[in-house]
Amino acid sequence: MAAFSFQDLTPDFILDAIEATGLYPTSGLLALNSYENRVYQFVAEDGKRYVVKFYRPNRWSDEQIQEEHDFTFALYDAEIPVVCPLKMPTSLLHYKGYRFALFPSIGGRALEPEQLDQLENLGRHLGRLHMIGKAQPFKHRPPLVDLKMLATHQERLLTCPLLPDSLRESFAAILKPVVQRLQNIAWHEHEQIRLHGDCHIGNLLWRPDGLTLVDFDDCRQGPAIQDLWMMLSGERMEQQIQLETLIEGYEEFAEFNPAQLRLIEPLRAFRIIQYMAWLAERWSDPAFKRSFSWFAEPRYWEQQILALKEQLAAFDDDPLSLQPSFN
Repeated sequence: MAAFSFQDLTPDFILDAIEATGLYPTSGLLALNSYENRVYQFVAEDGKRYVVKFYRPNRWSDEQIQEEHDFTFALYDAEIPVVCPLKMPTSLLHYKGYRFALFPSIGGRALEPEQLDQLENLGRHLGRLHMIGKAQPFKHRPPLVDLKMLATHQERLLTCPLLPDSLRESFAAILKPVVQRLQNIAWHEHEQIRLHGDCHIGNLLWRPDGLTLVDFDDCRQGPAIQDLWMMLSGERMEQQIQLETLIEGYEEFAEFNPAQLRLIEPLRAFRIIQYMAWLAERWSDPAFKRSFSWFAEPRYWEQQILALKEQLAAFDDDPLSLQPSFN
C-alpha cells in the first residue's frame, strides 16, 4: 500500500476546511515546522492568529486524539499554562476524510535550561501537570514504552534498505543487546501516569507571563521522569544541578520517586531507537526525504552505532541521585 502523502491537502482544500468551521482566513497559510502532521498558521477576519493542524491518517484513532484534547482541557481548567484546541463546537474536526483541529497561535521564545529559575519554573509546572495526570489513566493511548512496538522498531531497522550492507552486522550486534536490556526492565514496577511525553525545548515557550507547554500530540502513559530527563545536558555535575533544580520545583506540588532516576538512560536509548524507526517508517513521505536526507548516508548509521554503544555502557553506570532533602 502506498504511503500517505498529504497530496490532497492543497491550499484551497485547507482554506475550505477552515471556513467550514465558520472561521475565515484573511492571510496566506504559513507552514510551520511539523513532519508527522501538517500545521499552518494564518490570520482570520477577527484579526487574531490561529494554527490549524491536520492529523496524519492511521496514526491515532479519533478516541486517542480526543484523549489528547481532553487532557489539555483538564490542565487548562487547573490553570496550568498549556495551549488547547478550540471547540468549534467540538475540538476534533472532520472535513472530507481529514481530521484537524484549530488552536490559538501564541508567541514566545524557547526555554533556556541554563537559566535555573526557568528550569525551576518548569519543574513546578510539571509537578502540577503530573498531579492531573495521576487523576485517571488514558484508556485509548498506548504506553510510552510498548515492548511489542519496540520489537517492531528493531525489525524495521534491521531490514531498513537504507542501512548500508557494510554496517548491517555491526549495527545488529549493538541494537539487539540494547533492545534486550530495555525488554528486561520491569517498567510496570514504576507508576505510570499521563504525561506530556515529548517535553523538550521546542515544546516549551517562555512568554512575558511565564512558561507555556505546547504540542501534546505525543502524550502517553509512562513514568514521571520522562517529562524531566530531556532537560538534562552537559557534564554529570551540570546535570546534577539541573535535576535538583527541576525536582525542587516539582516537589512543591507532587512527590517524585528517586527510583525512577535509573530509567533515564534506558529512556534515552528508547528514544534513539524510536526516532530511527520513525524515520525509517516515514521515509516514503517526500517531506522526510527532503528534510532528513542524512538518514540515507552511511555516516549517520555509523554515528548511531556509536550512540547505542554509549547507551549500552550507560545502563551500568550509577544513575544521577538526589540530595537527601529530596528523598
